[in-house]
Amino acid sequence: MVGTRKGAFIYYGDASRSRWRLDGPHRLGEIVNHVVLDPRDGKTMLMAARAGHLGPTIFRSTDLARTWKEAAQPPAFRKAAAGENGRAVEYTFWLSPAHRDEHDTWYAGTSPPALFRSEDGGVTWRGVDGYNDHPMYSKWNPPGQGTPDGPVLSSVNVDPRDAAHVYMVTSDGGAFETHDKGESWRSLNRGVEANFLPDPYPEYGQDVHCMCLHPQKPDRLYQQNHCGIYRIDRPSDEWLRIGNNMPRQIGDIGFGIVLHPRDPDTAWVFPMDGTTVWPRTSPDGRPAVYRTSDAGAKWTRQDRGLPREHAWFTVKRQAFCADDCDPAGLYFGTTSGEVWMSPNEGRNWRCVASHLPHIYSVVAATVP
Repeated sequence: MVGTRKGAFIYYGDASRSRWRLDGPHRLGEIVNHVVLDPRDGKTMLMAARAGHLGPTIFRSTDLARTWKEAAQPPAFRKAAAGENGRAVEYTFWLSPAHRDEHDTWYAGTSPPALFRSEDGGVTWRGVDGYNDHPMYSKWNPPGQGTPDGPVLSSVNVDPRDAAHVYMVTSDGGAFETHDKGESWRSLNRGVEANFLPDPYPEYGQDVHCMCLHPQKPDRLYQQNHCGIYRIDRPSDEWLRIGNNMPRQIGDIGFGIVLHPRDPDTAWVFPMDGTTVWPRTSPDGRPAVYRTSDAGAKWTRQDRGLPREHAWFTVKRQAFCADDCDPAGLYFGTTSGEVWMSPNEGRNWRCVASHLPHIYSVVAATVP
């Protein structure tokens, strides 16, 4: 499921993942930030879109994208009281199914950073007031900051052992967790650098690009940060910068991080040029994925089949993913409109789609 600046494109692969059939485009011309299939029923899809005349909204399909219907109540802030400054959702950036036992419950992250929940399969959405109206909200999300596309709440991870335990990250506050379904929150940023702030190791203020929890070892989380690659093993509250072990000439700056579906020690990143002027392109125009199989102690370059030179794209936060096959397949979409895949965990790559609009997200799922 590929979300782009001009619509969504869905590709169906055969059992060998060698041939791919296109379905779409869907909502052509509209900005699609995320398309996600609900693994709990295998047929419900949600799409986060910015539609021209509708504005920021959610579309829902219960028949594997054959038909779409707009949410009756998309994510939106409550109307401000007299004398208060109001907030408006610019767009929904992130969609995530909740705990496997919470059927029909979803989370959505927006810009400006806010968390919303739906308990009816994405038809109606309500704000998680414990975060959105938290007394620290304006300090966690200072106005006038954020990404070039605006500040975002960019990842939500639910502990598979406990539906009330949720992690989320934002582009100006860092990582946060709740143990009571969002009634209360605490920051989780110790050891993570924010070299763009006067205090480079603040309690909050980090820019987390992407964070992932491993489902088979849920006390282990990884994050790709504006300032490096990190790992944490709970109950520790201290992040370890495993990106320091990347090749120095490549660095550890990027947007996405992907975990192996069965091995919590294996992860992949797609580095970008993070030098002083921040080109946000493949380093030296030579794109590559880097893999660790020992939880970040060592990293190995994987570029067989990728362009050898003059490929100046990068891969955004949600545009890098894995499937659950054996061996695992890897997929990434580029800012130049290509989808690349590896059927063998990064050892070889091939382009399976090209000439698409600027790609924002790529999500893989197995369907019946």
